[in-house]
Amino acid sequence: MASKVVPWYKKKHVSQVKTDFAIHHTRRVGVVKQHTHRRSSSKSVNQVQAQATEAMAEPAYTSYTIPVFRRRSAEETEEYQRVSSNVEKGLAVIQEELHRMRVATKTQVETLVIQREVRDMMTRRVDLLEDFPRMPDFLVALRPHTVWEKTPVKLFCTVQGNPRPIVKWYKGGVPVDPLSAPGKYKIESKYGVHSLIISRCVVSDTAEYSAVATNSHGTATSRAAVTVKRAAGAGELCHLGLVPHLTEIHASKLEVTLLDRFSVTFGEEAGSVSLVCSMVVVPDLPNVPPHVQWYRDDKLLQPGKLAEMSVGGGAAHLMLPHLAKDDEGLYTVRIFTKDGTAEHSAYLFIKDAAPPVAGAPGAPMSVKAYDINSDYVLVAWKPPNTVNEAPITGYFVDRCEAGGDAWVQCNDAPVKICKYPVHGLSVGHSYHFRVRAVNSAGISRPSRKSDKVTALDATESERLQVVRVAGKQDIVITADDLEGYVTIPGVPTDVHASEVFKSYVVLSWKPPSPRGRAPLWYIIEKCVAGTGVWQRLNTAVKLHSPRYPVFDLQDGQKYQFRVYSVNVYGSSEASEPSETVGKVDEDGVPSAPGKVIATRNTKSSVFVQWEAPKHLKNLMGYYIDGRVVGSKEWFACNHKPFKHNRFVVHGLTPGETYVFRVQAVNVFGLSDESQESSPIVVEPALATPSAPYAITLLSCDGASMTVAWKSPKYCGGSQVNAYYVDKRDADSLVWKEVNLTGTTERICTVDHLTEGAFYEFKVKAANMAGVGVPSAPSAPMKCEAWTFEEPGPAYDLSFSEVRGHSLVILWKAPVYSGVSAVTGYLVDMAKKGSSEFVTLTQEAVSQRYLLVSGLEEGETYVFRVCAVNAQGVGKPSHVSEPVCAKALPGTKEIVAGVDEETGDIFLSLEACEISETSKFVWSKNYKPMGDCPRVAVSAKGRTSRLTFTSPDKDDLGKYSVVVTDTDGVSGSHTLTEDALNTMLELSHAIRNPVVPLKHGLSYEILEKGHVRFWLQAVKISPSVSYRFIINDKEVTAGEGHKMSHDVATGIIQMTVDNFTRASEGTYTAQIHDGKAKAQSSLVLVGDVFKAALKEAEFQRKEHIRKQGPHFSEYLFFTVSEDCTVMLACKVANVKKETTFHWYRDEEEIVLETPPNVLSGACALPIALFSRKDQGVYKAVLSDDRGKDTSAFDVSGQVFDDIINAIAQIAGASASELVIQCTPEGIRLQCYMSYYTEEMKTIWKHKESKIASSEKMRIGGTAEMAWMQICDPSDKEKGLYTIEICDGLKTHTRTFDLSGQAYTDAYEEYLRLKAAAFAEKNRGRVVGGLPDVVTIMEEKSLSLTCTVWGEPTPEVTWFKNDQEVASNEHTRVTFDGGKFASLVINKVTPEDSGKYSINVRNKYGGEFVEITVSVYKHGEQIPEPKLGQPKVATPTATLVPPKSPAPPSKTPTPTPPKPQTPMKSPTPASTPVPKSPTPTPKSPTPTPPRGTKSPTPPRFMKSPTPPRK
Repeated sequence: MASKVVPWYKKKHVSQVKTDFAIHHTRRVGVVKQHTHRRSSSKSVNQVQAQATEAMAEPAYTSYTIPVFRRRSAEETEEYQRVSSNVEKGLAVIQEELHRMRVATKTQVETLVIQREVRDMMTRRVDLLEDFPRMPDFLVALRPHTVWEKTPVKLFCTVQGNPRPIVKWYKGGVPVDPLSAPGKYKIESKYGVHSLIISRCVVSDTAEYSAVATNSHGTATSRAAVTVKRAAGAGELCHLGLVPHLTEIHASKLEVTLLDRFSVTFGEEAGSVSLVCSMVVVPDLPNVPPHVQWYRDDKLLQPGKLAEMSVGGGAAHLMLPHLAKDDEGLYTVRIFTKDGTAEHSAYLFIKDAAPPVAGAPGAPMSVKAYDINSDYVLVAWKPPNTVNEAPITGYFVDRCEAGGDAWVQCNDAPVKICKYPVHGLSVGHSYHFRVRAVNSAGISRPSRKSDKVTALDATESERLQVVRVAGKQDIVITADDLEGYVTIPGVPTDVHASEVFKSYVVLSWKPPSPRGRAPLWYIIEKCVAGTGVWQRLNTAVKLHSPRYPVFDLQDGQKYQFRVYSVNVYGSSEASEPSETVGKVDEDGVPSAPGKVIATRNTKSSVFVQWEAPKHLKNLMGYYIDGRVVGSKEWFACNHKPFKHNRFVVHGLTPGETYVFRVQAVNVFGLSDESQESSPIVVEPALATPSAPYAITLLSCDGASMTVAWKSPKYCGGSQVNAYYVDKRDADSLVWKEVNLTGTTERICTVDHLTEGAFYEFKVKAANMAGVGVPSAPSAPMKCEAWTFEEPGPAYDLSFSEVRGHSLVILWKAPVYSGVSAVTGYLVDMAKKGSSEFVTLTQEAVSQRYLLVSGLEEGETYVFRVCAVNAQGVGKPSHVSEPVCAKALPGTKEIVAGVDEETGDIFLSLEACEISETSKFVWSKNYKPMGDCPRVAVSAKGRTSRLTFTSPDKDDLGKYSVVVTDTDGVSGSHTLTEDALNTMLELSHAIRNPVVPLKHGLSYEILEKGHVRFWLQAVKISPSVSYRFIINDKEVTAGEGHKMSHDVATGIIQMTVDNFTRASEGTYTAQIHDGKAKAQSSLVLVGDVFKAALKEAEFQRKEHIRKQGPHFSEYLFFTVSEDCTVMLACKVANVKKETTFHWYRDEEEIVLETPPNVLSGACALPIALFSRKDQGVYKAVLSDDRGKDTSAFDVSGQVFDDIINAIAQIAGASASELVIQCTPEGIRLQCYMSYYTEEMKTIWKHKESKIASSEKMRIGGTAEMAWMQICDPSDKEKGLYTIEICDGLKTHTRTFDLSGQAYTDAYEEYLRLKAAAFAEKNRGRVVGGLPDVVTIMEEKSLSLTCTVWGEPTPEVTWFKNDQEVASNEHTRVTFDGGKFASLVINKVTPEDSGKYSINVRNKYGGEFVEITVSVYKHGEQIPEPKLGQPKVATPTATLVPPKSPAPPSKTPTPTPPKPQTPMKSPTPASTPVPKSPTPTPKSPTPTPPRGTKSPTPPRFMKSPTPPRK
């Protein structure tokens, strides 16, 4: 292409630097001049113009030469001097001539002559280049450079040769690879000048660099040294983190190339998302990063808590740490570069988080505050999308003061529109607001809180004025200063309704002027239009803002409003009434959007567009919903209203079919849904395929070259059906087609090549949309015959079954095998970005695939393969494409199974994604199966099935399948012999069907003694038929036999009504269900039959029994909380006349309250249950219809179970152990609800079991268990435990008898022991005295008794409290220290009175009284008058006994159960009757010494036990 032509008189002198093209052009000019005669130097003006035109027609890349007209002859020189001398005269003529020449030249340059000249020169240049073959030669060689660290350097050279040489760069003999360090090296080749640019040199870049030029005739090399120096002290500065001063580079002067870009991203509320865009920056200066801006929906984002931005490390980051639906939108990163800007955009979707209540709506969004005043703001928001949730019924608005976390609900009832006026704010306070949506299921999550707003008077700033004095100082004055001294404010004006909705009305007005300096507030009044009756509204609060929301207006009424201004000085006049205001019906939601059209976009997205609604009504945006065809569940495609009427829905399943609908959104909510779109399959839009890549040379014989390439990464939505290959010589610009007819293989042999020449190739792919763009030209390849002995490279590396920790790599055999056949392959692996390859196989593998395991999930790897033959290891293949060890989402494996209908054995794979052009390619041992007669392949939707026609051992092996035109969907399955045998058995069962049985033939005894024979099949159809055979004789349904079946459960049954001894034998059931059959038999003979017959007879008897009164539940026992044992039963079919009787061991038990049979239950309580209650209990139920009996044997195990049940309740109620001291020792007692010795009770001392003995006595009462330590000593100290076992659990109580507890108990024991000893040995009357004696006068009275005491007590008799002296009339005797007598001879009435005897020794005594009445002969026996009651009552006898009665033992007292157990109670003494000392009415006469009983000392009295 020719460059712009400049006229000769405008050209400047340029240096004579020639490009390779200029050199060849100069040579051509020289050759032409040899065949051309020189023209005459005398030329006319027209000749000069023609030569100038020819010179200007030269192509732009030729060097500048001196025009011919400048080469003046002597005559021209003379003429020029003449003209110069007369320049003033001819200047006008010359200028006119020059102008004419310039116009003519410009016209000719723009003509076709220039184009023809260019084409001719290009043709001649090519011909001349072919005529002069030359090896490479450097016209301009490399030169050495010395540069400072962190500065760039550029090496360049100019080389010529025919064919055009290929230049490669080396550093210290190692090839320079720009991809190994992106941004470090840049290689350019323009117009024959080859350059290597090294950016930001470091000391390690010091080396010898060389440029090697190669063509078919040889090689030339140019070398130069590059020395990188570090500035003095730079090491110290770098160590300190400082950078040496460089020339300032602005961020916009950097070269930036975007590499990895963030894709469409999906997030969730309350989560976080990071958007990253990596790039290469030249030069890469850490202190001068690129200038990066982030946008959301074309709005610039600012860094903050909700958006964290950073640039560095070759990447730009945007972190959104607290996601909300407000963050959804199109994100754009814009980077300023030297050439302008580099941009990338992708959509971020934010879905709703899980609601607090199932079915609750999503959170609202975009909460903002408007119309901010001192105590009023208007809050607005956007409604959420409701897909499957119930419709939204309203919203709650919350507020929170800035800096706090206490949210206060602003509205009591939900507001139905997406606006709400909030009033009652505090002046000068800052607030945040949030909104929650409400529906019938519950309340949503709160929205993101709004930005902070401060409640300030919006008119304050308008009342400020700034006045500049003398042009130097500014003075701020307020309108108050200009109003003068004003006390009462003016009248508000322009009262009107600024917001009118059905829920509320917002009043607005203009503040008064003048307003005064005092704080101002407002009073509002309303009036029903036409009534004139005004009513104040804001009675509770002072209103400071010229805004006020009114909520309590009635529907259908019209109102007027007026406002007063008030301050401390008073109130203004009322404002003019407003226009009439009334609630209006809400304008409503927009109409439904129009027609929805969905079209293809990519393999996971669909482009949706729709018509706008006919009635927009302040439209906010749209919500798009999607649904899989065949499903009833809709899903939200976007979660924030989208403003345009076209949208790309991302995140869809490839190959799935969807329909879409759209809803319009405004402040009132969501419109009706639009009509659904037509179903669309998610497929890429149809386009030409992308370029193939990775062109590889596989073989060369000197005249032909075999090349291969990889298929395009993007097929364009249609299968690639052809490839076209072009070639060219490396030094030519003209491409030539290799194959006019497209090839379907990705390998091609190019013939008719020149040996030794360098060739480049490019490939284009074609599909039904057309031919795609060509690939990048391959590297120049030399056509030179391969003669090396090792094999050539393997090619077409591909991957299958990529999972988290493994993958399968496959390749094709090399075309060039060397001098011997290929015997195996070696596979190398390296992590992406690393050049250190590791060989995976110790020995060469013979197959062309390899399972690679042990990978790190998420890591990216590259591979290469080397073929091996007998001579060695061949050339490695090209490095594979990077592959990430990560399974595709939703990946499924191949499943082996058997078809339930046909019995075919198959392998099946359900693809996680698929496209319209996808095919399932099955392989066995990774060799394509093609049209194999042993298998049949079918596909339906996403599932492909490989069916074996005649499966046997030849089909064993590893099967794999690859789904084309996907991101690598594949799977494999190894068919083993065991698995095949199992499936063959199942296949045989399906093809030779048998009705599968869950249960074989069984029997069941029913009530009335009927017997049911049944079996259950896994599945039966309604057309099933069956028959029963008994002892080889088929039975039919009829009398005595009933047959039925249930299709739902698969049960087939026969009921035999009369099961007798003749029913013994074999029972068989035969089933026919379509082609399937089944048979099951049951043998009922011998003991099995006898058991069945016995059970049948029992059931018959039971049926008969239940015809009359009977027990529905036989006798059983329960134990109540007070440990009363209840024998209970339940009765049925009873009536009022039915009787019920209890028996024990055949003896009837009569209860105080007769049993009530009509209640349905009867019980027999047994209190204080013990072993004596064992026996056989019976309950008899009878009436005129029959009799039923239930017996219960309370003995053996039943008795033990009852005792355990009692022990369970008693053990749970047991108190802690308490001490009770007795004269015999120390007693530990455990009170419980009931105790009996049959309970399993164990006492332990220091973990040792205690057995009952004279030392340790164990016993108890009905209320407690006790253990007594007799005559305790220090050995008995320690921890005591009682264990009560109920058969399941052991109840334990403990007491530590040691320390102070033992000391106190032991002292009490000694005290009680002494008291008991005194009680035992004191004087007492053992027996013989009556209470009352009636005797006739003249009779003799003898009062005789037996006394006892140790030592022998003294005896004293009293009459009427006066001691009786022994005389003739009254004789007192005391014989043997045991018998005391008072004998009165011939009693007289005077002898009547109260007599008493006092028996005492040193331990105490006893005082006994006798009343004596004497009556005369013939008189009626008088009623005896008893004296004072006696404590002890001896047996009264007139005749002394023959032998005295021994003193009785002191009984063991049983103190009452304490109300509250005490750990260390005061022990109670043994109760002993007190022996009162008589108080004589007169001084006691002194009796004889031998008979007087001394009064015992006070301390000898028997103590009275304390009351518990």
